[in-house]
This record gives sequence, structure tokens and C-alpha cells, in this order.
Amino acid sequence: MTERPVRGGPGDGTRSVRAGLPEPVKHEPTLPGPVFAAHFHLPGDPTGPYTYGRDENPTWTHLERAIGELEAPDTETETLVFASGMAAISAVLFSQLRSGDAVVLPDDGYQALPLVREQLTTYGIEVRTAPTGGDAQLDVLDGAKLLWIESPSNPGLDVCDIRRLVAAAHAQGARVAIDNTLATPLGQRPLELGADFSVASGTKGLTGHGDLLLGYVTGRDPEQMAGVRRWRKIVGAIPGPMEAWLAHRSLATLQLRIDRQTDNALAVAEALRTRAEVSGLRYPGLPDDPSHKIATQQMRRFGSVVSFTLPSRARAERFLAALHLVEDATSFGGVRSTAERRGRWGGDAVPEGFIRFSAGAEDEADLVADVLRALDESAG
Repeated sequence: MTERPVRGGPGDGTRSVRAGLPEPVKHEPTLPGPVFAAHFHLPGDPTGPYTYGRDENPTWTHLERAIGELEAPDTETETLVFASGMAAISAVLFSQLRSGDAVVLPDDGYQALPLVREQLTTYGIEVRTAPTGGDAQLDVLDGAKLLWIESPSNPGLDVCDIRRLVAAAHAQGARVAIDNTLATPLGQRPLELGADFSVASGTKGLTGHGDLLLGYVTGRDPEQMAGVRRWRKIVGAIPGPMEAWLAHRSLATLQLRIDRQTDNALAVAEALRTRAEVSGLRYPGLPDDPSHKIATQQMRRFGSVVSFTLPSRARAERFLAALHLVEDATSFGGVRSTAERRGRWGGDAVPEGFIRFSAGAEDEADLVADVLRALDESAG
């Protein structure tokens, strides 16, 4: 997918390579190494940015600036990094909601959301749910304090009209958080679409190597972000400096990885269209996908994930076992292609033969050939 021109300023590749780097200092590295510190020298009054390791760390600072530059390059924002995507999700929900509030969640989103719903309910927060597709969350929005959007949804890849939902939420005083994990900042910029928070698991496409856990929250309102920061401090959901440094290093190849993975995902989706045993094929980049029209209006790249259904659980398992270049794993967004039968976990309302496929950075022809061969071999 060709990158859409950026209004002024550098392109996504340049932003990815340069994001968050400190001003150059003679004899110092371009990207300083990880800072391992539980405490910092602090004589006198406790002023300044670095006091204690649970509050701030210079390695986080560089990464947070980098993510903010990618999420909202032309907007004044604040980014906070967390130990995982779930830590970031929890920080927004539990810092912004109080007993008696109502929140709207997608009922087809990330599988861990039902666990969050249970905890929210325990705290006296009303939880309403509706599907992502068809902007159905609008039907249960009245009186809510927070709207949580996941677009594209995981694993079904439905897309909602983010601008429309944001406008409706803000008109009644509700805040909006968008899970941007699947799209990444190069695929979609929630804050530019009007959201208050962009939240993501950096474990997936952002860092792309399947070797670390990370989450982040980017927001524009200092008061709202102060609540998120306070929650991080209270629960201590902080990343290690090595994970933060590895994540920042990985951002340099973000545009290269995402473009290759997006091209591969489209190629796999187009190949799957030719197979009679494949049903329910979804990829926002396909011109005939139900979400394509609205996706083209708010997404800059369509992502690495394709979903489809094979006739049975047994057929899906044979297909996964026959793949040579694709790992049977539960994550997505990495440079190595992965796929899994989502029904094995329970919780997702999908058929037994439903496959979530994440295209990696392999050669397109090799990847497509592997998928088609595995379909042939699994037919028996």
C-alpha cells in the first residue's frame, strides 16, 4: 500500500528512523543505551525529572517522545509507556472511570476485555457492549463517561467510523479511547481522528520482533494524562529499561516492516479469495471487504492481519500444521508470519475453523506459495 503524503514535515520512514532521538552530543551514541537505575542522585529538594525508578527513567523518556512523534506528529501530546498492553488499557479505564460511571466497550474486541469488564463491574461501573461493525456502539452510548473503540477489531477485522463515534461521544461529554494495536501509528492516528487517548500493545506491530512486552498510552489533555500517570505509579506497571530500549531501537525499521507486512497481507488475502474452502475472508485492504470504504477514509495502511474460516476445526489444524514459513502462535504483527485457530482459546465468537493470520516480512511469493500449499495438503 502506497503511503499517503504527510501534510508538511518528513515522511513516515524518516519519522520512524529519527523519532525520539536526543540532540547529538559529540562522542555520545545516537541512541543512548538503557539506563538501569532504581534511584538517582538527588541532593536537596526532590526536583527535576528523575527521582525514583518507578516514576521516570531516561530510557522511557526517549521512547515516549518517539511514540508521541509517530502517533501525533503535529500535535502536542504526552505518551506513557507500560509493562504491557493490558497495563496500558487498565490504566486508562481505571484512571478515568469512577463508581456509578458507564463505559461502552466493543463486544468483539481483544479477548482480555471480558476480564476487564468483570473488574469494572466489581468497582460499581456499568459496562455496556456492542459490536464494532455498523457503528453499533452508538446505540448504547447515551450517558456513558468513556467510549472504548477497537478498530479494526481483533480478530474479526471490523471497522467503525471513528470520526462519527468520536463526535457523538464528545457531544455528550464522553471521552474516547482507541485501541490502535492492530493498525499501529503508521496505519492510523486516533488522535488526529479526534480521540482523547490512543492505546496500544507495543508487543505487536510497533516493535515487531516478538521478543518483548510493552504498552503505551498517548493523549492530548494534561489533566487526563495525569490520571493515567498516577495509575501507573500506584500499580507500578512500568517497563524495564532494556525492553524500552529494544522497543525504541525497533522503531527505526517500523515503516519498512509495516509496508512489507501490509503488502504481504494483501497478497495472502487475494490468494485466499481464489479458494473454495475459504469463507468469511476479511481484510480491510480488499476492495470488496465490507470495511474497505470507511477504512480508506481513516487508515493510512491496512495492517498485517487477515482473518478467514476453514470448514472445520480439523481442517484448520491440519492447515496450520502444514505451514512451513508460518508459526502457530497467538501474537501478531511480527516480522515472522504467524497464524492460529482462535477458537482454541474460547471467548471469541468465531467458528471452530476461524484462522487469524498475521503476515510477516518474508518474500511475498514464498509466503503465498506456503499458504496455498498448506491448503492443498490439509484437504485430505
